[in-house]
Amino acid sequence: MNKNRIDYLTWDEYFMGIAKLSALRSKDPNTQVGACIVDNMNRILSIGYNGAPNGFDDTKFPWDREGKPLETKYLYVCHAELNAILNFRGNRKDFEDSKLYVALFPCNECSKAIIQAGIKEVIYLSDKYKDQDNFKASKRLFDECGVSYRKLDLGERKNINIDFE
Repeated sequence: MNKNRIDYLTWDEYFMGIAKLSALRSKDPNTQVGACIVDNMNRILSIGYNGAPNGFDDTKFPWDREGKPLETKYLYVCHAELNAILNFRGNRKDFEDSKLYVALFPCNECSKAIIQAGIKEVIYLSDKYKDQDNFKASKRLFDECGVSYRKLDLGERKNINIDFE
C-alpha cells in the first residue's frame, strides 16, 4: 500500500515558492518581486530579486514611486528577472530551453533579456500591468520569438508557512 504524502508541492509551486521567497530580499517598500530560473531537468540555475545595482547604496536609493524621474526608483532598479540572468555563474548554454518563474509578468526590457538568454517559458502569477504598452510589447516579443508564457494556476490559493525552528 502506497503511503506517500499527497499534499506535497508540485514543481511549479515549488519554484514559484522559491521566487516568492527570493522576493523577500527586496528592499523596495512597495513591490517585492523574485525570479527563479530552472533547467529542463528541474534544477535551479539562478535566482534574483528586484533591487539596487551592486555598489549602489540602497539606503541612499530613491525608492519613491512618484516624483521627477531621477528621484524615483524606476530609472535605477534592477528587476528580478534581469538579476536572475545576471547572477548566473554557469555556462549560458544551460539557459537554453529553461523556464523562468516570476510573480509579475515581465516588462519589455526584461523580456528582451529573457529571449536573448535562451529561456523558453515564463510562468507568472500576476499580469496586473497587462494594459500598459511595455507589457503588451513583452507578449508580442515572446510570441514572435517562440517564448511561451502562462499564468500559474494554483487552483485554491495555497498558504505556505516556513518554520525556521
